[in-house]
Amino acid sequence: MPNFIETAGRAQWYTRQVMRLALFFLVSLSALAKDADFNGRWNLTVPNEARRRVWWLEVDGAGTAAIKGRFVGAPGGDMNAIPEIGVKNGVLRFVFERNYRRQPSGTAKGVYTARLVNGELAGDFQLEGDPASKLTFTGKRAPVITDTEDGKWKPGKPVELFNGKDLANWSALVPGQALGWTVDKGIMKNVAGANNLVSSQTFWNFELHGEFRLGAGSNAGLGLRGRYEVQIVDDFGKAPDTHGTGALYSRIKPRVNAVKKPGEWNTYDIRLVGRTVTVIVNGVTVIDRAEVEGLTAMAHDPNEANPGPLSVQGDHGPVEIRKLTVTPLVR
Repeated sequence: MPNFIETAGRAQWYTRQVMRLALFFLVSLSALAKDADFNGRWNLTVPNEARRRVWWLEVDGAGTAAIKGRFVGAPGGDMNAIPEIGVKNGVLRFVFERNYRRQPSGTAKGVYTARLVNGELAGDFQLEGDPASKLTFTGKRAPVITDTEDGKWKPGKPVELFNGKDLANWSALVPGQALGWTVDKGIMKNVAGANNLVSSQTFWNFELHGEFRLGAGSNAGLGLRGRYEVQIVDDFGKAPDTHGTGALYSRIKPRVNAVKKPGEWNTYDIRLVGRTVTVIVNGVTVIDRAEVEGLTAMAHDPNEANPGPLSVQGDHGPVEIRKLTVTPLVR
């Protein structure tokens, strides 16, 4: 029969084990809580990105086994579900296997990692086995935008972003790269692979009227606030999709495809209030007061809480534009 000392010793041993288990669970719960801080939507600034674009990341379920994510960024423009993602020792890591260099050599594994530093992401990207491909990035939480379509927004004074004569109201997105745009007989036009244009003026809530013409097989886009691309593409006769004319690129599919045949002039009438967008193509409403969740591939301005420029995509196919009028919306 155990004596008093033996009983007391066993009690102390059990107490220590319980305390260790309790501490383990507390530490584990604390780590999971910290992991959960990765959840949310993030706008990523990438200082040395060749095309001066910014990225977008959404993380959901961090701190659980059901973590998942979505990403817009290098190398392509789609919004993709992340196939491999997790958090370990305070590091968020996600991986894509893609043809990053768009060459016949095939796919490579792109690894993205990030830590939380003072509430922001500090991370890097690298192709596995290729240190020269490394890019650093920082991430800030996407802001909550409270402006809504409440019927109280009224048109202000229209601004003609294209004066019909020159490109005085525009600058090149990528420094050191040829502009690739000219003005001829009241029409601004580019050569394939030209620089993207960025307006010198910035806007918040507005209506945009544009008139454009495409050649066969061409592709362009308009960047609202320099963040959200409304697609312009020769897809006459095709079914509407998230990469078609009138789409918010890779995010919102238009109801119908209302584009005209190549060589004919098309009109866009776009209204953006807060995160609510309406797109009318050739008089047909193809997106009606839909929510803009976040940045698209053409984005170059990550500061969603602030006014931003209009940008025109020139780095794909040739496009002709004869009208770009922005009407600010005011109270």
